[in-house]
Amino acid sequence: MKALKNILFLALIVMIVMPVMAQKVKDKDFKTKLKLAKKEAKSYEDEGWYVAPGDLPLEKQLENTYVKQLEEDDYGYPKYIVSSGNSVAGTQSAAKLQATELAKLEIANQLSSQIAATIDNQVANNQINSEEAATLQKTVAASKSIIATRMGRVIGMVEMYRKNEKTKNIECAVRIGYSVEMAKQMALAVMKEQLQDEANIASDKLEKLLDF
Repeated sequence: MKALKNILFLALIVMIVMPVMAQKVKDKDFKTKLKLAKKEAKSYEDEGWYVAPGDLPLEKQLENTYVKQLEEDDYGYPKYIVSSGNSVAGTQSAAKLQATELAKLEIANQLSSQIAATIDNQVANNQINSEEAATLQKTVAASKSIIATRMGRVIGMVEMYRKNEKTKNIECAVRIGYSVEMAKQMALAVMKEQLQDEANIASDKLEKLLDF
């Protein structure tokens, strides 16, 4: 009975202490990120970058970005995929549009890389055969641009500009975020569409594949 009480007591200590320790780590990470945001903003401003009128100051934008990057789901995985894009155009709006599209494509590339790695892992574990793997890898490559196009609304995190006084062109740099869960659902839907004529790929295998 005494031993049982000791075990229960130790379990209670772990339940109390571990979350506190985890929170301290997160608080420390957050404070470090805030310092980094201030330093990073100063560096960008020294290089001639500025924000559009009415937007948050660059330091605050960077702070918010780091906050999003630190957010986790119930299993401790990041809630958002974060990417960046950079483009130069004759107008501010055109530069922003191009930079955002490049950032979306980068998210699609990140997704594709994770899916490709999962396919290789499932082949190694004999969960899918080489023929299925080849079909899936081909589909992943073909789905990148479709995923980027269907991404729709993303979370704008950083948006800054710099003007080239010689050419009068505007350079835009953005950072965007997209929900990991939404990205997985969209990738699953796109790949299912692309694989509708491939009878040898079962739907349950595809869903398991995207559970990365």
